[in-house]
Amino acid sequence: MLKLVTFARAGLIAGALVHAGAAADAQRGRAIDTNTVIPISPPPAPLPPEDASRNVTKFSFIAYGDTRGAFDGTLLQYDHSLVVASMLRTIQNRASTDDAIKFVVQSGDAVVDGRSANQLNVSYVPVINRLTTEAAVPYYLAVGNHDVRNSMSLTDTDRVKGLKNYFAANSKLIPREGSPRRLNGYPTFAVGYGNTFLLFFDSIIADDSVQYEWIRQQLDGLDRRRYVNVVAVCHHPAFSSGPHGGSTVEPSTAVMRRRYMPLFRRYHVKALLAGHEHLFEHWVERYADATGEHRFDEIVTGGGGAPLYGYQGEPETRQYVLENAAANVRLQHLVRPAVDPGANPHHYVVVHVDGSKFTLEVIAVSWGQGFEPYRSSTVAIPP
Repeated sequence: MLKLVTFARAGLIAGALVHAGAAADAQRGRAIDTNTVIPISPPPAPLPPEDASRNVTKFSFIAYGDTRGAFDGTLLQYDHSLVVASMLRTIQNRASTDDAIKFVVQSGDAVVDGRSANQLNVSYVPVINRLTTEAAVPYYLAVGNHDVRNSMSLTDTDRVKGLKNYFAANSKLIPREGSPRRLNGYPTFAVGYGNTFLLFFDSIIADDSVQYEWIRQQLDGLDRRRYVNVVAVCHHPAFSSGPHGGSTVEPSTAVMRRRYMPLFRRYHVKALLAGHEHLFEHWVERYADATGEHRFDEIVTGGGGAPLYGYQGEPETRQYVLENAAANVRLQHLVRPAVDPGANPHHYVVVHVDGSKFTLEVIAVSWGQGFEPYRSSTVAIPP
């Protein structure tokens, strides 16, 4: 009974918010166009040009993913709205510190069906507008399979339609076409701030050679004296233990392991931020090369509002370790999610950057407050 009351209350609140937004649009004489995606409003001040932030070595950013909701196209995303409301408080409370939050990254699955302009306009874009206008922070979305569907063909009709809507929604946020930090025609781009460089790519087409080569060139041409931290953001994790992982190896996951993990090791990428699994988990890959011992962290943070998942089992990693024996690869499942989906709350992660050290702070919302995946809410990733 309590669950039914909670969901009923959620629907009433979300419905009221939608009606309020529609009324505001009507007062301005603007009807929502359900055929054309309304772009997300840009922040008043975008990130500065890369050179302008060269000397910044301490700041924070937020990472999360999987915001789709059960009523996309009809109501605002309720659980996502709770997550964003918490983000707004966190951003505001830390704005005047030397650890201010500078931007937000999302690892994909904005809505249930990215082909639907109506789902984006009604349920998603108004929620993100709160971050870009009220919190005044840039927002960067990597595509998920619900955004552009599952086809690996660049010409697939469903993918083309989803991609068109993605570009329309994010047209004022991501680097423009023709920019050296944008791969033309792809939802693939890079952002540099301070001492940290972030690569956003489409893991649905992970085997695409054009995208792969562009990412390799970005990494190869990077000034690592400045960019001591490199972070990759995509939808599919290389390892996970939810319903998309465990004994299941999806095609994109297989390519991530085969192509991208060796690439990330070669260029000493610090972390991968992914979603797809609607839960939180943390993997550490340790390896060695001619320069010494290194670690690579994979953080799965898919608690942005989508229906929650639970632990399904450990993925098979022996073959991966064997194939990468030359790099002395060792894997550690640092945080395992709970079997009960209800024990894996909606959440987001604040990534604190201090030189080459990262500290992860996991913030759960609503009934999940007090979530401590590390037996605390934070963990340090050493230089």
